[in-house]
Amino acid sequence: MNVGVIGSGTMGSGIAQVAATAGCQVMLFDTNKVALDKAKDTLEKILNRLIEKERINDDEKNRIQSNISYVDSLKDLSDSNLTIEAIIENLDIKKKVFSELENYVAKDCIIASNTSSLSIASIAASLQNPERCVGIHFFNPAPLMKLVEVIPAIQTSEEVLKKSIDIISDWKKVVAVAKDTPGFIVNRVARPFYGESLRIYEEGIADFATIDWSLKTFGNFRMGPFELMDFIGNDVNYTVTETVFTAFYFDPRYKPAFTQKRFAEAGYLGRKSGKGYYDYTKGAVKMTPKKDDALGTLIFERVLAMLINEAADALFLNIASAEDIDNAMTKGVNYSKGLLAWADEKGIDWCVNKLDELYDEYHEDRYRCSALLRKMRRDSLTFF
Repeated sequence: MNVGVIGSGTMGSGIAQVAATAGCQVMLFDTNKVALDKAKDTLEKILNRLIEKERINDDEKNRIQSNISYVDSLKDLSDSNLTIEAIIENLDIKKKVFSELENYVAKDCIIASNTSSLSIASIAASLQNPERCVGIHFFNPAPLMKLVEVIPAIQTSEEVLKKSIDIISDWKKVVAVAKDTPGFIVNRVARPFYGESLRIYEEGIADFATIDWSLKTFGNFRMGPFELMDFIGNDVNYTVTETVFTAFYFDPRYKPAFTQKRFAEAGYLGRKSGKGYYDYTKGAVKMTPKKDDALGTLIFERVLAMLINEAADALFLNIASAEDIDNAMTKGVNYSKGLLAWADEKGIDWCVNKLDELYDEYHEDRYRCSALLRKMRRDSLTFF
């Protein structure tokens, strides 16, 4: 199978590695030759590390490398059976690239976008044959993260959807099918992990380190929200939040935080800039959390209730199945449990009561309880 990947940044290079490892012939495209050379060098280093860890041998390394060609013209993707775009999150630029690409590839070539939050329907509309377009959203780093969201637009044909699912499954990834709505599954459901944590900070309840400690200690999250935002980049995370907020017609559940906006404006982007919510410069004083169990539990349960509410609402609005929602959160962002399974464990009563407590305190629509949770409590139902 021939696969074209558009964009040789971290995500595009990662997707190319995944496809090449699965035995596909990959054409990695970028207009920037320096970026292509960097992608080639980075892959060499990654594969050498895998050899050191005894996960692959020299023959496997050579096989993967020989499966990838580095090209600087879209015409070089003409033999592709599947093309995946992984460039800047700008709708106009994506549409322009897809419109040009369609002139070179065969009519049965699947044209996919790796966008994390933009409308697949809008991207598909740039094509003369929009039924061939689908969202195929990998998570960073693509070779390590098991989840891939597959998002059909309203124009996507059933055949293209099925082929896309089969291809990604053959690449040894876990597929979660999501409706074409802002943020799909993960970037929609995960918003409270960041947003509610920022709100807790802005209210003066706890500092960054204490909130991170609370969620890692009581929720077994691998990284706290502020550590994770620093890892992702405050500019990137803020842009996704702002995009989802705007796309949902300014629903207060997705309202961005001024704290993150100011950090992004100041250039405090996180690890990549040397400073974010934490200071990563050499010799910087490490922030110490206040390890108070009562406070930690309060913070964790508030964030968890909001996450569960978002997951329940995604199910209520048929964004994805319960299984795919929980797979998305465990395989896409490494949550220790699926949020709907977590809701069953805590009890639907607990979920509804916790959200109602927050709503009674703030009287903000941000804290409205999902209609599905209320219905489930009324009918004594569970998710699984």
